[in-house]
Amino acid sequence: MSASVTTLARPYARAAFESARGAQALAEWSRKLDTAAAIAADPRITRALGDPRLTAADQIALLLPEGEAADSSFTGYVGTLAANRRLVLLAEIARQFAELRREHEKVLRVTVRTAVPMEAAQADAIKAALKKRFEREIEIDTAIDPALIGGAVIDAGDVVIDGSVRGRLASLATSLAH
Repeated sequence: MSASVTTLARPYARAAFESARGAQALAEWSRKLDTAAAIAADPRITRALGDPRLTAADQIALLLPEGEAADSSFTGYVGTLAANRRLVLLAEIARQFAELRREHEKVLRVTVRTAVPMEAAQADAIKAALKKRFEREIEIDTAIDPALIGGAVIDAGDVVIDGSVRGRLASLATSLAH
């Protein structure tokens, strides 16, 4: 994602977050933003949004979750995006909104890469250890990376814990070279 898209989306994500937090509707807004972003990502919708014959009201109607009221705060928010020609930012706005929500709810998203699929008990143990270390709730995303050979690499944002066999071999090679 380019810096300009990130920068342009930031005030819209914050505005959505503040509106949702004020209404105590963070989960609802997350769902709606994710839905609108997924709809906007569809190539047919992307083309339609670029069609100058489509009115702002038509654009808004394309992106609203099914059953969304015409006078809801979310509809008004999407209308503001349409009026400012920022509908293309929906995916980045949804991503930033999710980050703001996790921060507010003290949830840390962690990626655990392993050489082979992790068992549920292993994931639970890692989650418990990370919860204790970071004093936050933990969301774990898993990924398989056979190049690790064994072990795991845990990416917790600013902290990366490399417990992989590949990492240990690289560390050994570095210490032998010096």
